[in-house]
Amino acid sequence: MVIIARKKREKMKRLFAEWEPQSSLLLALPHEKTDWLSYLDEILFAYKEFIKAASLYQRCTILCADKQKAEKLLAGINNITLIELPTNDTWIRDFGAIDVEIDGKIVSYDFTFNAWGGKFEAALDNAVNQKLYSGGYMENTLIKVPLVLEGGSIDSNGEGVLLTTSKCLLEENRNPSLSKNEIDAKLKELFGLKRIIWLRHGFLRGDDTDSHVDTLARFITKDTIAYTVCEDKEDEHFEELKKMEEQLKSTGFDLLPLPLPKPLFYEGKRLPATYANFVFVNGALLMPVYNDANDFVVKELLSRALPEYKIVGVNAVVFIRQYGSLHCASINRFIKI
Repeated sequence: MVIIARKKREKMKRLFAEWEPQSSLLLALPHEKTDWLSYLDEILFAYKEFIKAASLYQRCTILCADKQKAEKLLAGINNITLIELPTNDTWIRDFGAIDVEIDGKIVSYDFTFNAWGGKFEAALDNAVNQKLYSGGYMENTLIKVPLVLEGGSIDSNGEGVLLTTSKCLLEENRNPSLSKNEIDAKLKELFGLKRIIWLRHGFLRGDDTDSHVDTLARFITKDTIAYTVCEDKEDEHFEELKKMEEQLKSTGFDLLPLPLPKPLFYEGKRLPATYANFVFVNGALLMPVYNDANDFVVKELLSRALPEYKIVGVNAVVFIRQYGSLHCASINRFIKI
């Protein structure tokens, strides 16, 4: 009798595209112990407007340091859930759990968050997912992944292709013991990927994430990448973004260039304002606006590219003072239909 060993079946894994059906949008409110303190009222008003816009399309789950204060701030806004939970910062895209489909079920990956290569204190942020899931606030199974990874550093088309940047994922304070090939292999295994597009160029002055891809290039459909362009040859971003554009042209995807807004400054420092930091919700795309003429240009470009979506502008002028925008400030929770 000959016994033939059966090969263990590989699990089918897939990283969601952000336009897929969502159960909620997860956010974390600024508070007195964050870097927002000196203009806390301004940023809380900006968050209120962001939440008001998002909650028209789906539930918003909001972490807060003080539930009573949050209830007062958000009074009159429906379709929200408040959870009192301490955080160091508000950029939950980078420390929130990432939903993945495995064999038809949604699970959530809890990666290590070390505040963009150890730049800031992150113990509370790194503990958020365990507290949320163990506390019964989230329904999915949470899987701890021993890899440093931020949600803003990756972008998926939902069909096995991932966008990322070499500057961020290969930064020496993220996963110093791993080579590019090893990180590539780990991501493909974790997310069931067929292809990773490693962008070698592109940066925005003031960005302290080491060039997160969600400021530079994003999928808006399975076949189309929207990306940041600089049209001013005298601007310091021109050469790097032009090189990124040339690489994107070689990927085989349709491309939609999004011009930069005019330079924004706060306390003498240039801010990394970009239109690529948009957020998909059910039936709409929330795009950051900056009181700039290109707000209208980009809204029209996205409206033509995504006629089935309502394109909604949300003022991000205060968000960008801490070098992030709408996508950085939220993370999508998905449902399987």
